[in-house]
Amino acid sequence: MRYLITFSYDGTNYSGYQRQLNHKTIQGEIENALNKISGGEYIKLCSSGRTDKGVHAINQKAHFDLNKKITLYKLRSAINRYIDNDIYVKDIKIVPNDFHARYMVRRKIYTYKINTSDYNPLERYYIYQYNKPLNIKKIKQQVKYLIGTHDFSSFANKEEKKESYIRTIYKIKVNYKSNILSITFIGNGFLKYQVRNMVGALIDVSNSKKGIKTILEAKDRSLFGKIAPSEGLYLEDVKY
Repeated sequence: MRYLITFSYDGTNYSGYQRQLNHKTIQGEIENALNKISGGEYIKLCSSGRTDKGVHAINQKAHFDLNKKITLYKLRSAINRYIDNDIYVKDIKIVPNDFHARYMVRRKIYTYKINTSDYNPLERYYIYQYNKPLNIKKIKQQVKYLIGTHDFSSFANKEEKKESYIRTIYKIKVNYKSNILSITFIGNGFLKYQVRNMVGALIDVSNSKKGIKTILEAKDRSLFGKIAPSEGLYLEDVKY
């Protein structure tokens, strides 16, 4: 039987989502829990996508197959009992056997948070401590160039080769409240580091004469500064 789980996690103490040998990961922790529950059957978790080291998730999704007869309530309770408190399974449901958590994604929603005020040690793992003013008005003007279907190779991981760098961003929401800038990206999918690179570029153009349109059209990753750090990024939701 195939199950779909919705789960949240604090990525601070993990080496990213994907299972790695000799490293603590989100996938590894959940798979270890499922393998305890299965009674010997090896269970592999297939997620909507990977997140990097230090990135958080509010509603990550993944599917797995389990032949053991168990109620949804007991299965969810058992997973949460075996995993660390950094991870929590919020929902679990039965899906058709041809359902795929990665290939059937229609939309992903990511939010990035930036502190433009004084350094806050209590939020250092959850909000990027930029701690300098940003030109919010310019950022709001510049994000419009990222909306639509584009070749996003300027914002891709320069070491990762893809057959296509074309993705679609449906909407970008910019909210600035109490010195915290939140930028939410809604798209059909994102390249590795794409969201963090876009945020890094927006920070770069905020206090310079550069423009996002020029960077996007150049298809050249070297045209802007540093990638935004991982701790400010949240996978907010996945839609099927």
